[in-house]
Amino acid sequence: MDSQTLTRPAVLILLGPPGAGKGTQARMLQDRFGLVQLSTGDLLRAAVAAGTEAGKAAKAVMEAGDLVSDEIVLAILRDRLAEPDTAKGVILDGFPRTTVQAKALDDLLAQSGQRINAAISLEVDDAEMVTRVAGRYTCGTCGEGYHDTYKVPAVAGTCDKCGGTDMKRRADDNAATVGQRLAAYHAQTAPLIAYYEDKGNLQRIDAMGEIGAIAEGLSAIVQKAVA
Repeated sequence: MDSQTLTRPAVLILLGPPGAGKGTQARMLQDRFGLVQLSTGDLLRAAVAAGTEAGKAAKAVMEAGDLVSDEIVLAILRDRLAEPDTAKGVILDGFPRTTVQAKALDDLLAQSGQRINAAISLEVDDAEMVTRVAGRYTCGTCGEGYHDTYKVPAVAGTCDKCGGTDMKRRADDNAATVGQRLAAYHAQTAPLIAYYEDKGNLQRIDAMGEIGAIAEGLSAIVQKAVA
């Protein structure tokens, strides 16, 4: 469906634990449907880099592998949703994380006549998530993603995309903190599945297969959700 035919902004949510592929799939859906990906993880890291008060508070929490407070996340997201490039619709990647945030998001959207079109749960295996997340790193120059096992550059230490050699790993991407983040996900975020199921807009997809196959399954769901 051409995004130009949407009568009001679509709001899609991707649910899933760390390493489930939410960011990758959100970018692919953004390209295909003309929606704007809003990764709260990226927004929080931008705030950390900028050294804002919210960013300083978020930094300690993120590096400990814990969830950033609702107040910090909502403050940053509210500002982002007010920007004009989100007028056609958004894909929320990594937010909401709790039912409290979900209810606050519903209230925020209702103020502008919007609603959640679909909440999509990317279903994965915990043990595989530790392997996926603990091994990932990015090019510090262009942001291209790599993995110790699944995606290594053709020349060790050199980015295939831009030739950069400044490879970076997030401080919280290690087995110990990934385990903590998974535990936090199951305790605090998994209840969102029941929340959105009760509201009638939950969709589930197996996220353990190939990226392309997962993308096609997601696209079919999104196609119906924004119709």
